[in-house]
Amino acid sequence: MSDPSTGVSRAWVEVDEGALRRNLRRVKDAAGASALVPMLKANAYGLGMGPVLEMVRREAAPHELWAVGVAAVSEGEALRALGWGGRVMVFAPMPPGEYARAARAGLTPALSEIDAVRRWAQAAKDEGRRLAFHTEIDTGMGRAGFAAADAAAWGAEVARAAADLLEWEGCFTHFHSADEPEPEPTDRQQALFQRALELLPPGAGRRVLHSANSAGAVRRGGFGGDVVRPGIFLYGGSAGPGAEPEPVASLRARIALVREVEPGSTCGYGATYTATRRERWGTLSIGYGDGLPRRLSPAGGEALVRGRRVPIIGRISMDVTVVDLTDVPGPVEAGETATLIGTDGGESITVDEVAARVGTISYEVLTGLGTRLPRVYVAPDGTRTP
Repeated sequence: MSDPSTGVSRAWVEVDEGALRRNLRRVKDAAGASALVPMLKANAYGLGMGPVLEMVRREAAPHELWAVGVAAVSEGEALRALGWGGRVMVFAPMPPGEYARAARAGLTPALSEIDAVRRWAQAAKDEGRRLAFHTEIDTGMGRAGFAAADAAAWGAEVARAAADLLEWEGCFTHFHSADEPEPEPTDRQQALFQRALELLPPGAGRRVLHSANSAGAVRRGGFGGDVVRPGIFLYGGSAGPGAEPEPVASLRARIALVREVEPGSTCGYGATYTATRRERWGTLSIGYGDGLPRRLSPAGGEALVRGRRVPIIGRISMDVTVVDLTDVPGPVEAGETATLIGTDGGESITVDEVAARVGTISYEVLTGLGTRLPRVYVAPDGTRTP
């Protein structure tokens, strides 16, 4: 990785289209006949909503791509601006002031309370057309959704509030532990979901049923749902034991400065690192202002240079990071590339490894990669597009 043809001089994120599409194919194969709702929220987990949407469309046939998923009305509006005319589901609860916007954009919300159904019905009346919605059923996640045990009561209320203005298109639940080794918590949630469906009025919300996230799709075959909702697995993050995807995102930075230092030299704010020998240090053009976790430094973080792991030393600064190049053979020069996430030669640093070092999850690492980092998209034929 000493001279990639990216045309980027400082630091960047590479997105491997072939890997993302193969991960999506694996979800399709695991879930069988289920259709797909790829999650494109948070700018496609930080990798770029527009380009990722096109990758998904190139891999999934129109009949397989039932919808795309977002968390905010603004994200649905962005998809419409990109020309996506298919179904867009908004999975997070919408603030009261956003129902009219969602209706104008033709979005399909997930509703979790009777007042939300009434607001959506009013939006349909204002728009002069029927609007679809799904009800979330809370089986233990706790952050949103109608209570599973009370489905008979709220089911009747939802049906009345929807009346002729709304189409109660489907119901879903969200697993809290599908990526954990033990299957029992997920089995209990699925059973609660099924019991709640049995309590609903005849036909209400049963047209489209779904519960499987990435882990539920890849590890458990989608639980027979009509659709599955893959997220982190598409982007190269683990969905639990036996659900390891191909890496998709790589984080790379140029070495801006190489210098020899004497024993006793200190590095970074707080002078937390002291050279114990004559050392060669490399200053990388990336820092926590770009989304590189600052906690990597005391947590034993590393980079790859010429296919070798080198330690991060001193505290990570907002704009730069220092690594110890002493044990890399040959003279390392400014302009060469360091890899913070990804593969160089026979060595790899995965996004899950970085997340584990700093005590977080791959979702946070990916979505935290800042806008100062250009995204470079690598097509299956090797073509790179900034």
